[in-house]
Amino acid sequence: MNEKMKPIDPDTVSCEVCLKEIPLSEAKSAEASDYVLHYCSLDCYDKWKMQRSQ
Repeated sequence: MNEKMKPIDPDTVSCEVCLKEIPLSEAKSAEASDYVLHYCSLDCYDKWKMQRSQ
């Protein structure tokens, strides 16, 4: 009964590429009609974009 609950911070998201936790307010996002992807930097976004084009 003395389990410590790990708090969940709803104000952070994981980068789609490197999975780094980043504040939602700082996240770059690419939106589509059915989903939203978040990136910690333009470098991660470019990596994701290159993977998609291959």
